[in-house]
Amino acid sequence: MRVTVYLELHDPALPAEVAALPWQTWFSTWIAMVEPNQAKEYELTLRLTTDAEIQVLNCQYRDRDTPTDVLAFATRDDALPLPLGEPEYLGDIIISGDTARRQAIEGGHALSLEVTWLACHGLLHLLGWDHPDDAQLARMLAQQAQCLEAVGLIPPVVLK
Repeated sequence: MRVTVYLELHDPALPAEVAALPWQTWFSTWIAMVEPNQAKEYELTLRLTTDAEIQVLNCQYRDRDTPTDVLAFATRDDALPLPLGEPEYLGDIIISGDTARRQAIEGGHALSLEVTWLACHGLLHLLGWDHPDDAQLARMLAQQAQCLEAVGLIPPVVLK
């Protein structure tokens, strides 16, 4: 399996170490944990942005005129059959650095851990996971924790 991550940095206040995290390796590990077809190639975009930009997207696509921590725009449901050998574009994960900073402070952990947690959450959405109820949310959060542990990170304590 091969995963290509297109990293877009649109939050100048994010420290360089967040951009320098091993995103390709981590996304590859996480996809391998939850995706049944290991022979495929995947692509996705990870956009690190600000509250202002994510609020516009949240309003435009979800009718919620407020910032949020992470948005995921999956393309899998609308995907046409791919030509042989072409990677599957999973979609876009957009994370607000402003909100991630606040949540990291509230949770008492590093910003890089918060962004990683949110990136994993977004990836699960791209792969078809959802949390319409408490039981599904608990299942998704447990999977996120397993994914972070698989790359040597201690998941943050999540407050609902």
